[in-house]
Amino acid sequence: MRTDPSDDAPIRVVIVDDEAMIRSGFELILETASDIEVVGTADGVHAVGLLIETRPDVVLLDIRMPGTSGIEVLKATRTMPNAPAVAMMTTFDSDEHISAAMSFGAAGFLVKDTDPADLAEHIRTLAAGGIVLSPQVSKTIITGYVGNPADATALGLVAGLTVREKSVLRLLSQGKSNNEIGTTLHLSVGTIKAHVSSILDKLQVPTRVEAALIAERAGLNKPS
Repeated sequence: MRTDPSDDAPIRVVIVDDEAMIRSGFELILETASDIEVVGTADGVHAVGLLIETRPDVVLLDIRMPGTSGIEVLKATRTMPNAPAVAMMTTFDSDEHISAAMSFGAAGFLVKDTDPADLAEHIRTLAAGGIVLSPQVSKTIITGYVGNPADATALGLVAGLTVREKSVLRLLSQGKSNNEIGTTLHLSVGTIKAHVSSILDKLQVPTRVEAALIAERAGLNKPS
């Protein structure tokens, strides 16, 4: 993830998948965006070495790979200086890996048939510190990985937030970065960071993705 929101250099991306066709397809799509540069692609076995060498801002990472799994690669990124934002590429039958990916700090989940028109914008969101969740990832799947799946539990957790924290959570769950949330709410980035920290503590989750999923279960984004 970028540490300087004003950085106008191309967003550096690495694509990790065991299928060469998938890697090539995503690379071709992203190279049409002038503000994105694919600096490397690899399978799971060669991924960590490539990430250390290229130091990307964003990684698209297959959640299931032979040899070295996506979860192992994700874990390795957490120890890297200026760790990249990582979105896991999933399929509908990879549910059991979602919980592990969230616990190791995945910034989002994308299905491999994500609309090409949306892919570049997802990369920009990740680079800015936001989160991405493909709409195809069903609520039925998601709710199994954030504690008690009952909506009442999510409602109870969200009820413990202040009005300001609910506003921040609502924007966070829409994939907004701290900078974007601050601009919307006319607050400093430091204040937003403090609110996000408090929100994660009150919701009893370690990551923004899990907070966003609780917001989804609580209906925080539904029209009132």
